[in-house]
Amino acid sequence: MPQLGESVTEGTIIAWKKAEGDLVELDEPICEIETEKVTAELPSPVAGRLVRILVPQGETVAVGAPLCEIEEAGVPAGRPTADAPASAAAGAPAGEAGAAAGTGAPARRRFYSPAVQRLAELHGIDLSQVQGTGLGGRVTRKDVEAFAARQAQGAKAAPAAAPAPPVSAAGAGPAPGGPLTGVRRTIAENLERSSREIPQAWTMVEVEMTALLARRDALQQRIAGRKVTALPLFIAAVCSALREHPVLNARFEQGELRVSRELNIGVAVATDWGLVVPVIKDAASLSIEGLAARLDDLVTRARERRLSVGDVEGGTFTVNNTGAFGSIASKPLVNPPQVAIVTLERIVRRPVVTGEDAIAVRPVANVCLSFDHRVMDGLDAGRFLATLKARIEAGTFG
Repeated sequence: MPQLGESVTEGTIIAWKKAEGDLVELDEPICEIETEKVTAELPSPVAGRLVRILVPQGETVAVGAPLCEIEEAGVPAGRPTADAPASAAAGAPAGEAGAAAGTGAPARRRFYSPAVQRLAELHGIDLSQVQGTGLGGRVTRKDVEAFAARQAQGAKAAPAAAPAPPVSAAGAGPAPGGPLTGVRRTIAENLERSSREIPQAWTMVEVEMTALLARRDALQQRIAGRKVTALPLFIAAVCSALREHPVLNARFEQGELRVSRELNIGVAVATDWGLVVPVIKDAASLSIEGLAARLDDLVTRARERRLSVGDVEGGTFTVNNTGAFGSIASKPLVNPPQVAIVTLERIVRRPVVTGEDAIAVRPVANVCLSFDHRVMDGLDAGRFLATLKARIEAGTFG
């Protein structure tokens, strides 16, 4: 199992593209892996024959765990290659490691991934009591969830008649439910961490969008074949405001605030399989046309599950376009270890007071900011939003 991203500790096999006995070419994809950050295909490190699959589809294992065995082409069966001893030791289940090495050494202590430990802590479960069904007897999330379900069942005072299954609103059968998918589970864990660890404050300003929409329309005329939204212009204005208020463009890690010189803007993208946040690297160096092209590419690949590890790493600040689905005000959750996130809400036409107390209809939108109150106060957040509002209303996006 490769480490597909910083801080990633495990991955789930979504599908095997090869079966036992199949021939594989060098760098040919042999399986598809899903982690908390990205979904990727795993290329074969050698050409040969897939002789054994060690991790079944749907199983989650730690980084470094062996996934399969490949008999390298041109190497006679039973003849070890230069790195075979290390591979054999890594591939042996924990209970067989001592026998495979011929040393009679005791089995290694049990390994628990961070996700398994968090889930066990949430349910108050002693992991030493859980029987693992993963590779080498490793405890997986499914094992912890099954153990928790058995505990809950055993806690009932007396057996009773099974209740009728819940009925959906349409009366067509059981309501949707069941275990969370890998991506949904990871989102749940990250948001739980955000709510638990970060004292978050929230604030909002109303911004007139006349200048931004005029600039968007002009940009649309220059760019053929692709719809241009307000988002790249908003991101450009965000970058301009962050340069003036760099404390928001930072990561809070290990009790230390690390302000970044680069503006790596994460953009929240809703997909049918979960929320992902691809990152526009060094966004301040791009023109508005460049931002629009980069954004379109990342959103397309995110929805087609074609993002690479580099596409989702290194974000320093996050932008969310909640107005795309009609929201007029929202309270986003900070994406740790970042310290702030801003949303662009729906642009609507409202009566506003103009100069000399005149009233006119103008396009306006709310811009909402959540921030980590440990590293900044409302004054910092308010100044940032004031600068952002001024940039947008003046039409100065660079």
